[in-house]
Amino acid sequence: MEEIVQETWNTPRKPIPVFKVDPVLVLIFGFLTCGLYLIYWNIKVAEVFNAVSEREVISQPIAIFAGCCYPVNIYFFYLAGRDGLPDVYHRSGSAQKDDTVLLLILGLFFPMIAAMIVQNDINKLYN
Repeated sequence: MEEIVQETWNTPRKPIPVFKVDPVLVLIFGFLTCGLYLIYWNIKVAEVFNAVSEREVISQPIAIFAGCCYPVNIYFFYLAGRDGLPDVYHRSGSAQKDDTVLLLILGLFFPMIAAMIVQNDINKLYN
């Protein structure tokens, strides 16, 4: 029986969605909307991470619930630091660093500041 082999070397990559926001605006919008902006922000960041990694790093339900529920929020920033940001650093040519623990702590106590850090690293993709 003949096995069909699918070549992937010429498969076009999914384009990275453009989500370049000033990190200070993430903080300001987060405070002005009492955190509701972070739900939208989580969804957009999940789309960027998934496109950069070419796999599902953060699912849409996790991204949505992370803006509403603290335990899921901590998990969101854990996935961002462990799985999402390393691929962003690789794709943007930035120096590799591990901010997972920092994002976990900030995600627990100051999620808007953790979002600022992640947004700053994502913005490096578009320079």
